[in-house]
Amino acid sequence: MTLILNSKQCRIYRVRVNDLEAPFLYNDPTLEVCHHESKQRNLSYFSSAYTAAVSAVDPDAGHGELVIKVPSELWKQGDDLKVLKVYIEFSLDQPKGGLHFVVPDMEGSMAERGAHVFSFGYQNSRFWFPCVDSYSELCTWKLEFTVDASMVAVSCGDLVETIYTHDMRKKTFHYVLAIPTAAPNISLAVGPFEVLVDPYMHEVTHFCLPQLLPLLKHSMSYLHEIFEFYEEILTCRYPYSCFKTVFVDEAYVQVSSYASMSIFSTNLLHSATIIDQTPQTRRCLAQALAQQFFGCFISRMSWADEWVLKGISGYIYGLYLKKTFGVNEYRHWIKEELDKIVEYELKMGGVLLHPTFSGGKEKDNPTPHLHFSIKHSHTLSWEYYKMFQCKAHLVMRLIENRISMEFMLQVFNKLLSLASTASSQKYQSHMWSQMLLSTHAFLKSISNVSGKDIGPLIKQWVDQSSVVKFFGSFAFNRKRNVLELEIRQDYTSSGTQKYVGPIKVTVQELDGSFNHTLQIEENSLKHDIPCHSKSRRNKKKKIPLMNGEEVDMDLSAMDADSPLLWIRIDPDMSILRKVEFEQADFMWQYQLRYERDVVAQEEAISALEKFPTPASRLALTDILEQEQCFYKVRMQACFCLARIANSMVSTWQGPPAMKSLFTRMFCCKSCPNIVKTNNFINFQSYFLQKTMPVAMALLRDVQNLCPKDVLNFILDLIKYNDNRKNKFSDNYYRADLIEALTNSLTPAISINNEVRTVDNLNSDVRLILEEITRFLNMEKLLPSFRHTITVSCLRAIRQLQKNGHIPSDPSLFKSYAEYGHFVDVRVAALEALVDYTRVERSAAELQWLLTMVQNDSVHYVRHKILGMLCKNPPFTKTSDSALCNEGLVDQLWKLMNSGTSHDWRLRCDAMNLYYTLFGLTRPSCLPLPELGLVLNLKEKKAVLNPTIKPEMGVGTVMDTPASIGIHGVDEEPDPISLGVCGVGQPPQGLKRKAETLLGSPPEPGQVLQPPDDDGRGFNTMEDEDIDMETVHDSQAFIHHHLNLLERPSTPGKEPPSVEQSILSMPATPVPPFPKEIMSSSSKHGGEHSHHHHHHHHEHKKKKKHKHKHKHKHKHKHESKDKEKDRERDNSHAYSNSPASGRSLRSPSLSD
Repeated sequence: MTLILNSKQCRIYRVRVNDLEAPFLYNDPTLEVCHHESKQRNLSYFSSAYTAAVSAVDPDAGHGELVIKVPSELWKQGDDLKVLKVYIEFSLDQPKGGLHFVVPDMEGSMAERGAHVFSFGYQNSRFWFPCVDSYSELCTWKLEFTVDASMVAVSCGDLVETIYTHDMRKKTFHYVLAIPTAAPNISLAVGPFEVLVDPYMHEVTHFCLPQLLPLLKHSMSYLHEIFEFYEEILTCRYPYSCFKTVFVDEAYVQVSSYASMSIFSTNLLHSATIIDQTPQTRRCLAQALAQQFFGCFISRMSWADEWVLKGISGYIYGLYLKKTFGVNEYRHWIKEELDKIVEYELKMGGVLLHPTFSGGKEKDNPTPHLHFSIKHSHTLSWEYYKMFQCKAHLVMRLIENRISMEFMLQVFNKLLSLASTASSQKYQSHMWSQMLLSTHAFLKSISNVSGKDIGPLIKQWVDQSSVVKFFGSFAFNRKRNVLELEIRQDYTSSGTQKYVGPIKVTVQELDGSFNHTLQIEENSLKHDIPCHSKSRRNKKKKIPLMNGEEVDMDLSAMDADSPLLWIRIDPDMSILRKVEFEQADFMWQYQLRYERDVVAQEEAISALEKFPTPASRLALTDILEQEQCFYKVRMQACFCLARIANSMVSTWQGPPAMKSLFTRMFCCKSCPNIVKTNNFINFQSYFLQKTMPVAMALLRDVQNLCPKDVLNFILDLIKYNDNRKNKFSDNYYRADLIEALTNSLTPAISINNEVRTVDNLNSDVRLILEEITRFLNMEKLLPSFRHTITVSCLRAIRQLQKNGHIPSDPSLFKSYAEYGHFVDVRVAALEALVDYTRVERSAAELQWLLTMVQNDSVHYVRHKILGMLCKNPPFTKTSDSALCNEGLVDQLWKLMNSGTSHDWRLRCDAMNLYYTLFGLTRPSCLPLPELGLVLNLKEKKAVLNPTIKPEMGVGTVMDTPASIGIHGVDEEPDPISLGVCGVGQPPQGLKRKAETLLGSPPEPGQVLQPPDDDGRGFNTMEDEDIDMETVHDSQAFIHHHLNLLERPSTPGKEPPSVEQSILSMPATPVPPFPKEIMSSSSKHGGEHSHHHHHHHHEHKKKKKHKHKHKHKHKHKHESKDKEKDRERDNSHAYSNSPASGRSLRSPSLSD
């Protein structure tokens, strides 16, 4: 009988079950995915090996890193359904993942330095305590944390008491979480936090770092409104008895939600003088609170159901957005999200919300277009996961369109009510399944509440990936007074699917706006829509709009024979689609001026870029002047107007675009070149005032230079900027003025290849450089909020370098990228370095960036560097570059393989970069594999070198020198004991590393999974069996020829000779964990990073040997007969914690 738990990087000293010592096996296959001696370098092989490693410890499949053997004396108790209490003693030494320590390098005590620690990551609890790290295993919790007296420990549940030790140096915080909760939703933050009890809701407590209390008070002042909104729409109280917000530095993501608490980035805090940050912070708080209901309180049944929780929390967050920021902001956000998912799917291939895997075979892979597996949350690219969440809430909105918002909210209320009832069942834990949401249960609830069948909708958008791409055009038949509309689809391109079903078309005619629902059945659809109006442009009459408003229009531009003003396809965005519609320029201009929907206006602005005419210019200028128009539409119009002006540069009459408008709106009447004293009380005007100079700077004259008067105008705005009487900060406005200077730059014209220096600069560029230098120096004395000015200056300096005005030099950016600067500054500097690396093809800077990825202490910064290298790569798989070499391949491979085992997001980022640079196959810069020639000697029967062809037959066992050494020289290694993680009783006094594939990661063809209950293991690559004798014969043949050719064998691929295997056995006892862990733990210092935990688990015996944790975890176990068979097979057990440091032969503590 065994208990299986998840545990990573914990140093486990002993395990007791009901006070009896219990032997345990520890194995983490994700530490090193492919064996370090493997010559494999192709990504598709790595991806399948990584997926197999994650599957091997997947708690949802009953697997884990830590296998505890229940002493045989207790088996009877298990059979009688009595409680089993599991006690695990472990420590964490300098953890690399799961917990992040922030310890500023300065004088003073830990509290004075603001040192703090917090947990982070998705499904990451196994990194800091042994648990069943699954969202579907619920249990109640008692948590105790002993910390320095100057520190505060914040965790999930209610704080029951705080007890000081006798010497008053330490105190213990006791938390109790009575609501059944999954381990991944448990978190911890410890630091010298300042505490604020919410003045409006006393059950809400806020925590921030020292000196930030005034910002905290302001930033949290409206949180109670978000609570009230959610409780009102869900007609359900907030499910926990308390809520805690903790603001930390160097956060992994801006918002992390856990049961009854959320951890935020401290950069979200702001004062009352900051405008731009306010809506962003409110949005983050609203997201966090939505996830408390759906995500923390209601958890998911399996990874395939993740979309439901992400979709519901995103949907109710959208409703909050609509109420707080207005319908325009909400519709703009929906359009933004739709554009994002459409762009991603058309570029990268489809995003699948509900993946189902019927078997382990390649042909069952639902997303063959991706270079990563979507089978687990830890194998996903971060970009894909963000798009997944985006698509999930858009699909919830499609469901709302189908069944109505009223029914939607009733469904949510029903789910919460059932979960709430279940959570109060203390002794009937089988009821807790109501707190787990599955796709099936969600759809059933919709069907029960609304009586509608949404099966087709789910099949279209949830069970299959991709979006729809429409092309529309029309003709007006004057004789029949009919609009002949043609809608075509492209469903052959990557990321597209065929749509069959209803589509709404809105036609604005002279007599009003009319909706038509068309049925799309074939690829090309020609549809006749009868028009309600006759053409009557001579008669003056007001025209009714969609919202009931009646307006006067100048109809002189329109076609005399047609009553059509404009046409829109799918105006409500009720399909996940991209629409390319063709209509005349005057129709787009009418749509921009008179359509009241912001989405229609934004579509019109995008379309008008193709029609650079005086009429388009006038329509855009009118929108800029219209104060009733949504401010984001006006901001977009600025940039469109600049592009139109550049296309019309030879015929443009009058002053530069927007200059006279800006002067009229924001400058002094008496002196038009001097801007008024800042007054940002009207936020719409403020955003327009910020945007117009940035857009104006993009204007170009006939010589393709920024007009002199525009540059002087921007310099005057900077010179006369006066913020003394303004109640708001102007830091974002000044940052945008620097961005305007940057946009005005054009490539330098060099005469006789003269070397550019600061002394021989063009006079205009000299003025720009002087302003940037002045701003940068002022920032050092008076830093702005979030250092926005520094960020803009760094971008400007890079632009000056790129345009050849000043010498390209990365040293400034390197100094700003160092640890210690504000994170936004570091990211801006790193962005410049990534760009420098690509433009200059600099191997030294690429190496510098990769070193930072390996060594930087901030997870977010490492993630950003890899993300920027993917977006702006130094080279790609299609180009030849001197940067592409064997050293770089090895470095990136090592980073993916073992360097990022503590952070799955970083590992997936490294995989993305590898894919961007080298593609899925073996990188072209690598030499041909060593065995290629030898393999060709035999008449096509030899086993191919796996570095060329990874899909080797399963069942082939590639013995590594290490595994042969451990087995002993005399015996033939048993393929099953090599490939399968068996559970055996360790002989007294013998502990050692696993000899399974999990201990030394998989080579091609090894069996990657523990056996199922019926004893069948399943294979990763293919299902055909290969004759083992043939394989061994061919291996021996190759080995023989290698010796003849005096070539070294490919390490880890060939069975070595007896002498080799004896030599490969280490003379000294081998520590059973990688060198880097050894070195880090040996030099671990610092009182902050050494933790000792005592962890209690109680287990109850259930039918079929299923156990429940005190935290009520269920575990699957083999029967006793199989145990005995296993013990015979595994006469030696390989139980060890990765960091316990004991030799192969030393007696263990648990013996």
